[in-house]
Amino acid sequence: MIRRMIIAGVLVSGAAADACAQDASEPPVPVESNTPGWALQVTPYLWAAGIDGDISPFRRAPTLSVEKSFSDIMEDLNFGGFLDVWGRYDRFVLSGDLMYVDTTDSHAIGALPVVGATPGLTADVDTVEFQATIKGGYRVYDGQDVTFDVLAGVRIWHISNDLTVNYGAFRRSYGEDFGWVDPVIGFRTFFTITPKLSIQAQADFGGFGAGSDSTWQALATVNYLFTDRLSVSAGYKILDVDYESDGHVFDTTLKGPVLGMTYRF
Repeated sequence: MIRRMIIAGVLVSGAAADACAQDASEPPVPVESNTPGWALQVTPYLWAAGIDGDISPFRRAPTLSVEKSFSDIMEDLNFGGFLDVWGRYDRFVLSGDLMYVDTTDSHAIGALPVVGATPGLTADVDTVEFQATIKGGYRVYDGQDVTFDVLAGVRIWHISNDLTVNYGAFRRSYGEDFGWVDPVIGFRTFFTITPKLSIQAQADFGGFGAGSDSTWQALATVNYLFTDRLSVSAGYKILDVDYESDGHVFDTTLKGPVLGMTYRF
């Protein structure tokens, strides 16, 4: 089950190719302009992340150390989806990043000492991890080739775990879920190298004991513009969180390459 949660975060948080060449095809709105401009882009992406850390998915369960590569996570994956949305109106900006991962981890625990019983005892752990980072902010610098935004918002976490124990006709299930909300502050910057090539970087940090003890993430991508509306990006992302409350522990670091495709409206 712990691998599931890991996968979730791995999959590739919250997370993500937060932007892809949004300004490369559109000159920044001049500071002196009196006409507000709308810009909106949507980026589905893949985060090939691995995970390591300590996790206790159930309130009475022991804390386990986890270290999984992206390939390990893919073996248990049922479904994974990642989406980034970015918008701007004049100098006001909005950023949203969503992650949903569903994994199932099966383990053979052993055979019970029952005469004539051949099947072993197995346990399946289904884990669903949802994370959303929503931030709003202001473009403090709007140059011809460089922009810089300051942002603040929240990172929402929800983790659900279902344990099913099987032994022949015997079947028992138990479920538990937990979640929290972290305040975060951060920045985002964009560099135009050529009319088609650009670099984007962003980072945020938060928690401050309100939800988790701490959380931070960083993302950097290189973006290439195919048309005025379509671009691709590739880069690297790290998401770290240290949460412990009411017997639940989720102290993990997710990191790996990201690949996304952006459509601009």
